Amino acid sequence: MTLVIVVKFGGDLVANKEVLEKLAQDIAEVSGKDKVVVVHGGGDIVTAIAEKLGKPQVFITSPDGFRSRYTDKETAEIYMMVMAGRINKEVVVSLLKAGVKAVGISGVDGALLKAERKKKLIIIDERGRKRAIEGGYTGRIIDVDADLLDALLGKGIIPVVAPVAIGDENEVLNVDGDRAAAHVARALKANTLVLLTDVEGVMINDKLVEKMDLSRTRSMLKRVGAGMITKLYAAIEALEGGVEKVVIASGLKDKPITSALMGKGTVITVGT
Repeated sequence: MTLVIVVKFGGDLVANKEVLEKLAQDIAEVSGKDKVVVVHGGGDIVTAIAEKLGKPQVFITSPDGFRSRYTDKETAEIYMMVMAGRINKEVVVSLLKAGVKAVGISGVDGALLKAERKKKLIIIDERGRKRAIEGGYTGRIIDVDADLLDALLGKGIIPVVAPVAIGDENEVLNVDGDRAAAHVARALKANTLVLLTDVEGVMINDKLVEKMDLSRTRSMLKRVGAGMITKLYAAIEALEGGVEKVVIASGLKDKPITSALMGKGTVITVGT
């Protein structure tokens, strides 16, 4: 039985050429028997390039603990240039080197990812108070064109998706990579969503949480840091959308995806 697997990894893993090479080799192995879609991040790389271009980046925190980039129009342009350009093509090249036929595609291409522009954002300001600010060019994904991804997968091609979306007024919007991966997994009715990071999985008191159900995952939201909370929300969204299993695991191993599919990391399912 051929499975559908969505793999998401972030900028820390992309920026390390040796790690990216191992990821690509593992994807090549896994895609020999299953269908794989890659979603990448790269926020730190966007930040570094934006600052080199003289555009300091501003980060905000929501009442739920999300830390995100405030995206004005100029930042949105830089975000698209770096995320859908440089980073996306670096991932594609790494897969081609591993012998995999890969095509880079952003959420803008073919309107793959449609998002609703956030009109306002509620943030926690420097005094610890809630405050509403103009939403900028940040979006909430509302639709994924699964047919477009299925067409590529049907030809034995691995889609490499950059988390940039298109809005109602055809504006480019910044969307969270983990949650973009969750929406892609839902749309494809994927068997497994693998979220790779630089730690072993969900850690509580320096101990790996090996298994969680939806109820426990929700209860964990207030106990993890800003870096992990988006992954937990993504896991919840994926499972609620019909994905069978989400694995949060380290991308620093020799075969990180194979390892995650074998249950190494934090495995999250609807029930126990």
